[in-house]
Amino acid sequence: MLDNLHGKFIVLDGPEGCGKSTQLRLLAETLQSRNVPILCVRDPGTTRIGEQIRTILLNPEHAELSMRCEMLLYMAARAQMMSQIILPAMAGGKLVLSDRFVSSTLAYQAGGEGLSESDIRAVADIALQNRWPDLILLLDMPPERSFQRLNRARDRIEQRPPAYHSQVRENYLSQARNDPVHHRVIPADQPIEAVHQEILAAVLGLA
Repeated sequence: MLDNLHGKFIVLDGPEGCGKSTQLRLLAETLQSRNVPILCVRDPGTTRIGEQIRTILLNPEHAELSMRCEMLLYMAARAQMMSQIILPAMAGGKLVLSDRFVSSTLAYQAGGEGLSESDIRAVADIALQNRWPDLILLLDMPPERSFQRLNRARDRIEQRPPAYHSQVRENYLSQARNDPVHHRVIPADQPIEAVHQEILAAVLGLA
């Protein structure tokens, strides 16, 4: 049954502190134990070029970065990762698991400087070569709770005001409401193993 996961593309997304990285690691370990070939990536990053773009994006010193430039930089990093890593991995039969993806841009940049969801999707179509994720797992948590989990200095985007992060959460949930076929909302404010089991059930349902 799990052969159907080969060549698929799954994203784990959600606000800072929701446990994406932990859950991606647990999911990868579980599926690898069931003989599913896995490639894990992080967005932005993974490629040499993508990691340099990530440094620019998250550096608090770059306060003048406009929202449109921010969106285009994220898409540039994705374009490189799609061409260099993701598409070849899927063609080789691997299941690709990504920590964040376009769903983040639709949550964090939509509405800024008049950027619409359709604007972002149009640019994403180019960056992704029209190969969108097969499943997006949204780890949902109120921002006031998720920020309590952060045990490091906040990056440029995390330093934005609480009202911004509340809107980010609503933008995530709106994506799931508008496209329930490709999204699953997972309550992240519960024990790690419980979250993992909900994620695993959603992924096995895709298979």
